[in-house]
Amino acid sequence: MPSPLSSRLLRLRRWRRARWAALAVAVALGVLPAALPAASSSAKPTPAQKEAELNRLNARIDKVRKSVNADVEKRDKLSTQLRDAELGVQAAKQGLDSIRAQRIQSEARLVELEQEKAAREKELDGERSALEGELRAAYFNGRAEELKLLLNQQDPAAFGRMLAYYGYFGRARAERIQSIRDKLEHVALLREKIAAETARLQDLEAQQAKELGALRAAQNHRARTVTAIDQQIKTRGGELERLQSQAAALEKLIADLRKALESAPVAKQAPFEPLKGKLPWPVQQGRVLAHFGDPRAGGSLHWQGMLIGTERGARVRAPFAGRVVYGDWLPGMGLMIVIDHGGGYMSLYGHTEEIFRKVGENVAAGDVIGAVGDSGGHNEPALYFEVRRGREPVNPEIWLQRR
Repeated sequence: MPSPLSSRLLRLRRWRRARWAALAVAVALGVLPAALPAASSSAKPTPAQKEAELNRLNARIDKVRKSVNADVEKRDKLSTQLRDAELGVQAAKQGLDSIRAQRIQSEARLVELEQEKAAREKELDGERSALEGELRAAYFNGRAEELKLLLNQQDPAAFGRMLAYYGYFGRARAERIQSIRDKLEHVALLREKIAAETARLQDLEAQQAKELGALRAAQNHRARTVTAIDQQIKTRGGELERLQSQAAALEKLIADLRKALESAPVAKQAPFEPLKGKLPWPVQQGRVLAHFGDPRAGGSLHWQGMLIGTERGARVRAPFAGRVVYGDWLPGMGLMIVIDHGGGYMSLYGHTEEIFRKVGENVAAGDVIGAVGDSGGHNEPALYFEVRRGREPVNPEIWLQRR
């Protein structure tokens, strides 16, 4: 009769055989037990895989952007002209900003070179004065200084010491002359650099004048287009229809972006939801011109965000971290930026005159993302700010700190 220990070992062997048999069946059917997850699920993506995924995401978003532009061109000629004019204004401003930055650097470099030249010339004057004193003393001593010293000395030891001193003086004089030569060459080189930097500065000034001309031309083109649009609305009516069309374009953009982002969520970060009433305003100064839910177009439509009036060029800052998923022109919004904050939340920034961030770029809270303008045919500088939860707009003011 088997012992209790033998019986337990026998049952354990039978259980193991049954376990392996079940696992073999599961593998054959292509189903793994829940307790044995695939090894790849726990593997972290490599930097190359992350970059490849980001490139795929950017390609999907770029496809959305091209679709928006194609829709604009189909809609009407004036919308296309307005888009081209306002993109031209942005390009001219960015070119002008770049030239200005280069001019500031060039002017600072020129000041540094002038200061260095003045310092070297001062040192050179000192060296010349010292050498002049030595040469005057040598002149008064006459020629053959060492021979005169020999004839005037009674003590040979003293003569040896004086001869050594004269050797030191001679070598020091030669070194001073060489130092003066070196400084003269350095000053000459500085003069060449100053001349080159001055020429570069003049070239930058010419480029700046050219960019200013391009900016004025783009602004005039925009102004004519906005006037034509206003005249068309007055003549034919249809302001409500135009606003409805613009709202539909925005909804389509959000839906397309959501679809493009499904497989590439924002990296895990602090949740957006608990930040109600704590976020900083996207612009430092300004007054609210339109609140969420206010009527527009005679009450047929309502504002889905808030409109903040502020000065042209005011910096727009991201209130919360996220990733830029759109930065282009949209009817009614002009140059618009969209940031995905994760957890289904997005923020939108319309009517900017410049966009400073690229699609796919991560931003931190407080980062500058654009500059306030009046793009989209708006009649005064203002920022449109909207928050979306999923595809639904929510009141953005409840997320911002009280002023």
